Amino acid sequence: MIVSLLVLCALAASVLATVRIVKGPTHADRVVALDILLAAGVALCVAASLATSRTVFMDVGIGLALVGFVATIGWARLIDRAPREGTGEVSR
Repeated sequence: MIVSLLVLCALAASVLATVRIVKGPTHADRVVALDILLAAGVALCVAASLATSRTVFMDVGIGLALVGFVATIGWARLIDRAPREGTGEVSR
């Protein structure tokens, strides 16, 4: 029951994040949506671990979370250094 609810919530978050990636409107919105997709992936790894009673899925979830954290920091730095959208000005 709990696993089914977790999978359903992760899939709903994935659908909403996909809509935000497509619609935007800013790059920051897209990065946050990608971060939500990564969190949904981690939640699915936890659900798989709970459903099968195997800890290998937790290892995959931890690895995915670490890669997602580093990627989010990288994207945030890239957006911070990019020219502002619609203003024509360059930050720093």
